[in-house]
Amino acid sequence: MAFDFKKEYKEFYLPKDRPQIVTIPSMNYIAVRGSGDPNIEGGDYKKAIGLLYAIAFTIKMSKKSDHRIEGYFDYVVPPLEGFWWQEKSDSIDYEHKEDFNWISVIRLPDFVTRDDFDWAVKEATKKKKQDFSSVEFLTVDEGLCVQCMHIGSYDDEPETVRMMDDYIKENGYENDLSDKRLHHEIYLSDARKVSGDKLRTVIRHPIRQRG
Repeated sequence: MAFDFKKEYKEFYLPKDRPQIVTIPSMNYIAVRGSGDPNIEGGDYKKAIGLLYAIAFTIKMSKKSDHRIEGYFDYVVPPLEGFWWQEKSDSIDYEHKEDFNWISVIRLPDFVTRDDFDWAVKEATKKKKQDFSSVEFLTVDEGLCVQCMHIGSYDDEPETVRMMDDYIKENGYENDLSDKRLHHEIYLSDARKVSGDKLRTVIRHPIRQRG
């Protein structure tokens, strides 16, 4: 049976619908950076997702190519994730999506090296005849965070964020959002197939002890 990151690392991907504090280890990702409203049809965000999945599946299916990845095991491609921020703000203003900056990512298994990643980019470029120059190998070490499962529309996330803020305040922590520690979302539902009130999204914020 293929290794499923969501099932094997439930503490990172399947939190409860109430806040919890967790320490996130360093992880490697396929990443594409951009800005603007993610809901624009045919916009940069939608294009970025296509690029991410093309590389993710090229790596997953490397077992059928001449490229052998040391330590490879069969796995389910992890869910789409995103890091979000707005200039000159330490919070997210959902009313102004046009001001979003984002890094859209898909986690890489630990056995994938930078050389393996570079091979996948070249292979996808050759096979799909697309430009993958914007795709990068990104390492993120989030460290101490608060996270919560948000169930419902993306526009209703502020309610969950307020609950997270109250929780960390009650427990002696404060938000540590910065240009290096960002608002993080993990998308467990396909918005094209699931109604808005049933979408499941992990929301994660970096924190530090207060004082």
